[in-house]
Amino acid sequence: MQASTEHEPLILPNNGEKLLLHSCCAPCAGDIMEKLVESDIDYTIFFYNPNIHPEKEYLIRKEENIRFAKKLGVPFIDADYDRDNWFDRTKGLEEVPERGLRCTVCFDMRFERTALYAHEHGFPVISSTLGISRWKNMTQINSCGERAAARYPKLLYWTYNWRKKGGSARMIELSKREEFYQQEYCGCVYSLRDTNRWRLQNDRKRIKLGEMFYCNKCPKEKKSV
Repeated sequence: MQASTEHEPLILPNNGEKLLLHSCCAPCAGDIMEKLVESDIDYTIFFYNPNIHPEKEYLIRKEENIRFAKKLGVPFIDADYDRDNWFDRTKGLEEVPERGLRCTVCFDMRFERTALYAHEHGFPVISSTLGISRWKNMTQINSCGERAAARYPKLLYWTYNWRKKGGSARMIELSKREEFYQQEYCGCVYSLRDTNRWRLQNDRKRIKLGEMFYCNKCPKEKKSV
């Protein structure tokens, strides 16, 4: 595969031999995945995101990630969509603002499952694509990742700053190149609710699932297939 940009090769911490990378979606994962391939790092994508609602949105995001993983020849682990478990864990936090305690509980749940799989299948290092988004609190994400990894001996959460040296900008460039599905809210039902509330207050239409795609040379909206 041809490199998208030139940069120093990445090196796993503690001389780790392989990485289990939790992925939230293709746009956030794309640039990170390319960097890891270019750096000859042995890694596997772990897709565990029971927070994504509704199921239609979940399936679109997952299939986009699978499509890009196949393009790069990267193994992809499709974990359970145990949505009921997510709702149980976030009960009582329905009105907590984004980046608050509800997000911490959500990250904990996803990283705990990632860490368990890593422990059971011999991955010494885990990380996540969540931190590349400028809408996320990186300190919050890293704290959740480190807490999950600490459950198992010799398992490390890699707190690499994927945003540095233009990572967030390249994320958008690659998403346009690959024409990824463009998510218009974080993922959970409460994020969808709050985003639509804001849209209605600002005379904008509600989110239409499955219609927005990144694209350089096509109209802003196109129908999904």
